[in-house]
Amino acid sequence: MPSEPEVVAVPQPLVTRPHRFAVWAPEAQRVEVVVDGASHRMRPDPGRGGWWRADVPTDPAAGRYGFRLDGGPVLPDPRSPRQPDGPDGSSQLVDHAAFRWQHPWTGRGLAGAVLYELHIGTFTPERTFDAAAERLGHLADLGVTHVELMPVCPFPGQHGWGYDGVAPWAVHEPYGGPEGMKRFVDAAHAHGLGVVLDVVHNHLGPSGNHLPAYGPYFTDRHQTPWGSAVNLDAPGSDEVRAYLVGSALTWLREYRLDGLRLDAVHALFDTRALPFLEELAVAVDELSQQVGRPLFLIGESDRNDPGLITARAAGGTGLDAQWSDDFHHALHAALTGESQGYYADFTARPLAALAKTLTAGYFHDGSWSSFRGRSHGRPIDPARTPLHRLLGYTQTHDQIGNRAQGDRLSATLPPERLAAGAALALLSPFTPMLFMGEEWGARTPWQYFTDHQDPALARAVREGRRREFAAHGWKPEEIPDPQATSTVRASTLDWDEPQRGHHAELLDWYRLLLRLRPLASGEVPQVRFDEEEGWLTMCRGPLSLGVNLSDEARELPLTDGTPLAAFPAGTRPSPAVPAAATVVFHRRAKGAGLASRPSQG
Repeated sequence: MPSEPEVVAVPQPLVTRPHRFAVWAPEAQRVEVVVDGASHRMRPDPGRGGWWRADVPTDPAAGRYGFRLDGGPVLPDPRSPRQPDGPDGSSQLVDHAAFRWQHPWTGRGLAGAVLYELHIGTFTPERTFDAAAERLGHLADLGVTHVELMPVCPFPGQHGWGYDGVAPWAVHEPYGGPEGMKRFVDAAHAHGLGVVLDVVHNHLGPSGNHLPAYGPYFTDRHQTPWGSAVNLDAPGSDEVRAYLVGSALTWLREYRLDGLRLDAVHALFDTRALPFLEELAVAVDELSQQVGRPLFLIGESDRNDPGLITARAAGGTGLDAQWSDDFHHALHAALTGESQGYYADFTARPLAALAKTLTAGYFHDGSWSSFRGRSHGRPIDPARTPLHRLLGYTQTHDQIGNRAQGDRLSATLPPERLAAGAALALLSPFTPMLFMGEEWGARTPWQYFTDHQDPALARAVREGRRREFAAHGWKPEEIPDPQATSTVRASTLDWDEPQRGHHAELLDWYRLLLRLRPLASGEVPQVRFDEEEGWLTMCRGPLSLGVNLSDEARELPLTDGTPLAAFPAGTRPSPAVPAAATVVFHRRAKGAGLASRPSQG
């Protein structure tokens, strides 16, 4: 028989086409773009002051490049879409149009949402987008509607919280880079889940930040806890604002995200007549119209200013929602009795503080704050600013990770008290948010961890954290070393826990609460409480909730006069008592009662 003809692989020619490289460097006298090792002179852009451009043939999906200013070293692109070798390495082009999305997505707005804060680096032992995507079915089954990713921009080393990112248009490579993130978002959409990304506009990390070499991205007019402020109002601020808005829109458009969480917006110093946040909100609304799906912004703010989340038509900034630390602090104080730091304002009468936040949104609405030594905040008018524009939660990355040992509520509270806190948060008038693992009472801590490559910076972070907590009585050896790999390993979720004992029971309780949540209605609930007896009841539409945080069994009078038996946390009442639990419900509908409780024991 004749032999088969030999198949010879013919190398395919490198597909190149001119790509326009552009960079804003208003103070430079000479700019070159270095593409795959070859240097090309750039010319001033006649249409944009301070901009330089050059058209260079290159592979649009693989070209490595950087910019050289006035003969200096090659620096990564401020708008780099990918940093395959980390923040200090060369940039790489990304052809966003080449990704093949598998699942059509018309978007999922914030109305009726349940958010789940998730850190890619500790959600699974693999610490990647692809591994996290394998767990998305758990979230859909739980009743979550949106995943809120902690920051994913490149930062030094392998692991960190993400708030030291330095390339706000790119994705951390160890997580899976741009392709990995798109696969994750696509998988979330397959489960019906929206995706929100936490972005940081108020500062960049201390290592790998090359923006000052390019232009006035920062200003000494204002100082922040991280140093000079991002330039939002000094000369050159038009381009800095455009830089941040462009980054935000890229996430929403190219990665098909549904919303952004804006970190610490109170640290955005801005004296211009048109605030940056309003400019960003307008741009996001315009993009929403263009892409035909809802997009939203959530701010983290310490100011208790309802104008931030009031519609622009009503004179506000127009953000869609904000984190509500007042509710968290009141609930935390009621559940734990802790009184250190900012909890001091809430511990004197914790149930009164909790009742106020449940009905008024803010606790500090112009009232005196002993922690700040001054009055703080202003009132919310629910008619103009509905309470669902506040996010309610029992735990977040901040409230756990900024503790000395990163201990969760589950480290000290019994399951019944965890169940009470969950019911108050998930059935409140606020948009609820969970922190990963709380739904089963995870016993793994969530500690502060870094992977700084600069030994001096690593030492400063380690010693600084130990000094901080030494002032509160902690011994240095009791504070986890942020740079130790054991710290990030300890903070990684244990996915065997949800199937075991009280963890499984608590997980069932969370599922029940999220199934009940759509029954609750009304922006402002009816709340009753007794500080001395240690109980609180809340009525929202057909659901009434009673919580007993005392050490004695009690009957809780609901707003309609219906008595409900409630036993103290940590006890196991007789099975003959039909509604015996820390948390009980009663559905007021044609005399039919519905009693639900977490499993005891």
